[in-house]
Amino acid sequence: MPNTVNKFQKYIDRLDTVYKQSSKSGVLDGDNSLVQMSANAGEWKIPMYDMDGLGDYDRNAGYAQGSVSITFQTKQCDYDRGRKFTVDAMDNEETAGLLFGKLASEFIRTKVVPELDAYRFAKLAAGAGASANGTFANGKDVLNAIRAGKTVMQNNEVDLDNLVLFIDPGLRGAVQDIDTTVSKEVMSSFSQVIEVPRNRFYTGITLLDGTSEDELAGGFTPAVGAYPINFLMVDKSAVIQFQKHVVTKVFEPKDNQTSDGYLFFYRAYGIADHYNNRVKGIYLHRGTTAVTA
Repeated sequence: MPNTVNKFQKYIDRLDTVYKQSSKSGVLDGDNSLVQMSANAGEWKIPMYDMDGLGDYDRNAGYAQGSVSITFQTKQCDYDRGRKFTVDAMDNEETAGLLFGKLASEFIRTKVVPELDAYRFAKLAAGAGASANGTFANGKDVLNAIRAGKTVMQNNEVDLDNLVLFIDPGLRGAVQDIDTTVSKEVMSSFSQVIEVPRNRFYTGITLLDGTSEDELAGGFTPAVGAYPINFLMVDKSAVIQFQKHVVTKVFEPKDNQTSDGYLFFYRAYGIADHYNNRVKGIYLHRGTTAVTA
């Protein structure tokens, strides 16, 4: 790592903490230590597990021989975004680093995390093994829809101990307003219930490139034709989700050819996908009115 980057490392190390505190989808992150980088750029090797089921036990021969295999499935990195920032030169590097730390933390919290959440939820919605749609007149309707979705998941034999409910805040509030033993029991049956802000919760988004004349601000918007998500039920074990947040380069003012400031290059890349044999672990309930231009 370049010496200049090392000087700002204590501020860079805090970015992952900001991400974890702000992200709604971060609970689905996998263990990066289990992932291997492929020899080809932009590819990751994801561990896949397979094993035989039970066989008859024989009093003479004993146990039927079974096999367990661990293979690595190659997945293409499907999310790769970045920005560069200029921080005006300060009297000393510590002051510049502190300013960068505040700028970067705010950038992660208000720009990176909302986009990353929106991207992931849209991918989950697209890969859902079961879905429903509709509108709700009251909290009881919402609760009934959640119970129906939970029944589908139970019949699909997903791991209920790992089942997370992501839900629109207004809909969760409607359920909480019911305040009955049944409503509390249903909501507490999930391993986690996470409210997702409306702007991050659509079945599709459009990523803005940050360079075109009408997309200079970057970020994302709901895709035309996408639907608002009411709630998602996700079995954590069904998801392939790995993420890297990297400040790849830091240039000092003396090396900056365009201005008298520090240049910081930030990149976020990763995978948001699901295992092909576990699509039943994702349940989508969406609205009925599509986004228009």
